[in-house]
Order: sequence, then structure tokens, then C-alpha cells
Amino acid sequence: MKKKNINTFESELSRLQEISDLLDNDELDLETAMKLYEEGVELSSSCIQTLKGAEVRITEIKKKLDKIKTEDEEFLE
Repeated sequence: MKKKNINTFESELSRLQEISDLLDNDELDLETAMKLYEEGVELSSSCIQTLKGAEVRITEIKKKLDKIKTEDEEFLE
């Protein structure tokens, strides 16, 4: 299993939440807010790509499971 990807995703998601909380703070100067916003966009993109990859893997696994079920049903007939 790729635990590194899960940890990276979780840490990126956690950082994204942290950035969101920081941007809610009206006391940030414009430059800091812009840098945080840029980092947030990059993290968001990375998280979306990770989720898309997970969706593809889940779809592939489901297809394998469906095939096994079909083969079992045919065998039991």
C-alpha cells in the first residue's frame, strides 16, 4: 500500500484547512494573503489529482469484483 500518498494527501488537506482559517483572518497583509492563497490553490489542485487517482483505482477494483461475482454466478448455475 502507498501510505506515503495517504499521508501526503492528509497533510495537504490539513494545510489547506489551516490556510483557509488564516485567510479568514482580516489582519493579514495583502502580500501574505496572496502567498497563502497561491499555496492553497496549489494544494487544492494536488488534492484533486490525488482524489481523481483514487477514484480510478476504486473503479478498477470494482470492475474486478464485478467480474469475480459474474464468474461465481456462472459457476453456481
